[in-house]
Amino acid sequence: MIPDQKSPEYQKRDMKRGVDYIGVNCVFWCYDTEGRILMHKRSKKCRDEQDVWDCGGGAMEFGETFEDTVAREVLEEYGVVPLEIEYVTTKNVLRTHNGLSTHWVKNMHWVLVDPAKVKNGDPEKIDEIGWFALDQLPSPLHSQIGIEVEMLKIFLKRS
Repeated sequence: MIPDQKSPEYQKRDMKRGVDYIGVNCVFWCYDTEGRILMHKRSKKCRDEQDVWDCGGGAMEFGETFEDTVAREVLEEYGVVPLEIEYVTTKNVLRTHNGLSTHWVKNMHWVLVDPAKVKNGDPEKIDEIGWFALDQLPSPLHSQIGIEVEMLKIFLKRS
């Protein structure tokens, strides 16, 4: 018999993604037609890297495509439906936070959104949102941002 993965009993048995087994997530950079990027400041209720500026992202759910995950997370975090979603790359992310080793497979995407429709869709985990030019990013930044910003500069130049 196949267990009901949504049942409380099954969920109690669930191991922790990215810690007990490799987690798979989709990271996304929302941008507008003016070349600005959308970022948010992580709240103290986030599991790690609190009070730093970050792009969006979230773990994939069973049965989702990359695009499904990105569309769901953009709507959850920023309250807007993506106009375009473009896959960029996949990266292996090994890091340690608070003495705990984590392992994620990150699938990065560029996402065009209508800035007039963007709002903070998750005030529990997002303290603030803002639009920024690449040469005027807020501080401090999430530990994974450096490599992604260099890729984003190339992407925005070709758009």
